[in-house]
Amino acid sequence: MAIITSADVAKLRRMTLAGMMDCKKALEEADGNFDKAIEIIRKKGQAVASKRSDREATEGVVLAKVTADAKFGALTVLNSETDFVAKNADFIAFATKINDLALAKKPADLNSLLSLQLDGGKVADKVTEYIGIIGEKLELSFYEKVEAQYVQAYIHPGNKLATLVGFNKAGLPLQVYKDIAMQVAAMNPVAVDKADVPEKVIAQEIEIGKEQARREGKPEEMLEKIAQGKLAKFYKESTLLNQEYIKDNKMTVGQYLKSVDKELNVITFRRFSLNL
Repeated sequence: MAIITSADVAKLRRMTLAGMMDCKKALEEADGNFDKAIEIIRKKGQAVASKRSDREATEGVVLAKVTADAKFGALTVLNSETDFVAKNADFIAFATKINDLALAKKPADLNSLLSLQLDGGKVADKVTEYIGIIGEKLELSFYEKVEAQYVQAYIHPGNKLATLVGFNKAGLPLQVYKDIAMQVAAMNPVAVDKADVPEKVIAQEIEIGKEQARREGKPEEMLEKIAQGKLAKFYKESTLLNQEYIKDNKMTVGQYLKSVDKELNVITFRRFSLNL
């Protein structure tokens, strides 16, 4: 029987993020063999994952971060079943490691991120292992990236909402970029500008406008004009550049950007919110 030292336990914990007692038991069962101990912890995670596969993981953390040169940003969501787990420091640290990996490797999509190597195994396998540690369903459910001349990230306090905003120009005061990232968080636009709204959404808004006017008893020949008026209101409320700027409602976001720099513009953004 191999002698299991506290250093061995600590090493396995660093490798797997499992609890100290789980690591000690795994090493004892594996007679000190680290590879076997890791496999024991992984199988425990798979067993727990199987038992909890029908559960809903609607809590978790939403993280966003940009590279040192601010030209690339990654936004990831790691879900858990309970808010108690979502607030756990180890869980947040694990989610941060995944987000940092996405930032470093710049995967094309979520499946690519899940296939990347993290601490000696695929991200997908590490999430499964962590299920065994936490004891509830976890899911890496979302990953998006933004590449631009300047990318700004914003995480709302509590890690339930995050945004990434890509700008066409760098070198301006940091607060300018931060304010727009917060605007996206607060006002939840559907697109950057009118031309960026999907045709399906436009058609849906027009149909909603017509139906509302019809229920109000408006003449059939007036429905299209009324619906177009409601669409204009939708653009003002739901497209970033046409929204009222939250720090000065006398101007739109687009007007604010031009007041800072005539060439400054937003080219894209990403936003994700949990339970908000």
